[in-house]
Amino acid sequence: MLDVQNIRQDFPILNRTVNGKPLIYFDNAATSQTPQQVIDVIVDYYSNYNANIHRGVHSLSQEATDAYEQSRLKIQNHFNAKHSHEIIYTSGTTHGINLVANGFSSLLKKGDEVIVSALEHHSNIVPWQMLCERTGASLKVIPMNDHGELILSEYEALLNDNTKLVFVNHISNALGTINPIEKIIEKAHAVGAAVLVDGAQSCPHIKPDVQALDVDFYVCSAHKMCGPTGVGMLYGKEAWLNKLPPYQGGGEMIAEVSFEKTTYAGLPHKFEAGTPNICGGIAFGAALDYMNSISFDAIANYENALLDYGTSELLKIEGLKIYGTAKEKTSVISFNVGNIHPYDIGTILDKMGIAVRTGHHCAQPIMDFYKIPGTVRASFMFYNTKEEIDTFITALKKAVMMLS
Repeated sequence: MLDVQNIRQDFPILNRTVNGKPLIYFDNAATSQTPQQVIDVIVDYYSNYNANIHRGVHSLSQEATDAYEQSRLKIQNHFNAKHSHEIIYTSGTTHGINLVANGFSSLLKKGDEVIVSALEHHSNIVPWQMLCERTGASLKVIPMNDHGELILSEYEALLNDNTKLVFVNHISNALGTINPIEKIIEKAHAVGAAVLVDGAQSCPHIKPDVQALDVDFYVCSAHKMCGPTGVGMLYGKEAWLNKLPPYQGGGEMIAEVSFEKTTYAGLPHKFEAGTPNICGGIAFGAALDYMNSISFDAIANYENALLDYGTSELLKIEGLKIYGTAKEKTSVISFNVGNIHPYDIGTILDKMGIAVRTGHHCAQPIMDFYKIPGTVRASFMFYNTKEEIDTFITALKKAVMMLS
């Protein structure tokens, strides 16, 4: 059991008001809130040892380097990567995806095939479209059913000897569907294809084991899991990272430079050109420490209880339809009420201090599948409560009455 009221005291922003009402923050799928323990790490860095890393011999540089690399080890341990150099710091999930897509530009050719799923965020669609345009490879899509689940029989039919890459999110940001990535990875490997999993939405709720999954690439963002914005992680198997060329040129990613020829540094520095988000990387490790101190098993159990309660209460509202009714899903509820535009509902809820997300959630193909302009999305984290859901339901009923 979680001591939620005690946990909530770790998050300063939860004490503020919005439009004269206590803040209820149900937009966690867009970004989570940050506990004081992580904020303190950020302040400590800039107050006491702000310096550039890896290249300095002075004490501040060495302190910053040690903290930054210690955080890399925390990330390695959290995801159970085999080597710390398989952890590449990025600016976030989108950066990691684009890094891999850029690298495969030199490995694909006309006739090769790339598979994505119908449940993807735009950041896991557009880079692969661009990759196919550059290489002549073709893009195939795993279809979904009305419940928001991928149709695995159709996926199996798409796989063949020409399949080189499969890309799928672990959890849908728009619907909350948990995809069966173990099966997806296994079947892709059977035809010799590599797999990248977008873990932006899964990592706040579960603890992926990249070695157990046997995944080739896994990406996530710190800001979804109580960390700062502007930093994330790409995990890649050592063999695959060695195959890919550098994504950017500059300082740090080189071994030797001359005007005649440049040789590149080894992993992970090969992919970390320039001065990184040093403070963000250190705070990423602190955020993992914080969430692990609570326990991901306890987090999952509590959030599933919130999901079940929120779902049952919402379905009591006449005319409300939930999109994404997969058997396996996490604490995301996307819905509409009758013909009311989701933006109008979201605007009124904000006046009552309740933050939800409205629109297509950077997943427009999903909305096109359901033939809707978008949804209202309420997404919960372990610091939310059933009492907040009750207040949300009351406010939603008022909004519907006003807009009907």
